[in-house]
Parts: sequence; C-alpha cells; structure tokens
Amino acid sequence: MPKQILFIQGAGETTHDEWDNKLVDSLAREMGPDWTIRYPQMPDAGDPRYGAWKAALTAEFERLDDGAILIGHSFGGTVLIHTLAEAWPEFEPGAVMLIAPPFFGPGGWESAEIAVSEDFAENLPEGLPVLIYHGSEDDTVPFDHVELYAMAISDAVVCALPGRDHQLDNDLADIARDIRSLED
Repeated sequence: MPKQILFIQGAGETTHDEWDNKLVDSLAREMGPDWTIRYPQMPDAGDPRYGAWKAALTAEFERLDDGAILIGHSFGGTVLIHTLAEAWPEFEPGAVMLIAPPFFGPGGWESAEIAVSEDFAENLPEGLPVLIYHGSEDDTVPFDHVELYAMAISDAVVCALPGRDHQLDNDLADIARDIRSLED
C-alpha cells in the first residue's frame, strides 16, 4: 500500500501554484516514489474562510488510509489542527506536522471564524505525534506563535529552524527526515 501525505497549503491567491508548490516539490524529492502526496487546492485561498477549508479538508480525509501523514502550512496548518480537534476523522493519522501556523487565541491573532478554545488540544488523541516547525526569520507569522502552540499542545515537538523564512527556504528535508523517523 502506498504511503500517503496530505499537504494543506497556506492562504493567498497564488499560494497553491506559486509558493507552496515549491514546498510540496521539495518534500516529494526527499520522500521518493514510495510516497503519494495529495495537494488539493483549497477554496477561495485569496479570501480564506475556516468553514470552507474545514469542509474541503474533511472531504480529503475520506481519501486517506490509516497512517497517512497530515501536513499544513501557515493558515492550512491552523485549519488542520482545529479541524482535527473539532471532528476526528475515521482514519488514524500517523502524525500531524504544522509549518509556521498562525496561532489564533490569547497572545496570537484574532479570528471571528475559528472557535478558539484554550483546551482545543485536549480533543486530540493521546499519543498522536504533533510536530511544529517555524523558521526564526519568518516575516509572515511571528516566531512566538510556535511557543503559543507549544503551550496549547503540551506533547507537541517544536522544531525551531534558525535563519529559515516562512517557506522554510523551500526546503523540507528536515520534515522528510522526521517522517522517515516515525516509520522506525
């Protein structure tokens, strides 16, 4: 059975085809042909709405097998973790990996759409690997958002990447290495 990764893009009108595609290409090169990467275009990425992205994400979950790796970049990571906390899918993910996700809630950004609950992480299953990556030179999402997630998801592994930008310099070798280590 092929190994699966679901990669959820960040927000922005051209993000899918001009920005996050470079992240997916890097990950595909690093992971090799034994892995299938699903990279759906999210609805209205130029004016993203949590409800629409959550619905699209839930539909994608129906196409995944147990053990699939879930990766979300920026707003896609925020939508991913909140969707999982609100409605656990029928398959069992192998891990959740968030890349530079904005934190919505106390200390982070405000949202009228994302129902912020300080204990949202309590709805995630115990033992689910959650890894959060953030570049220290991110000029889109403040670096301190990674610390807010670390406090909210106490079991999360925080991977601070010195000198890396919001796109992690279009290099997901660190993430590929971590995915392979989960297989061991």
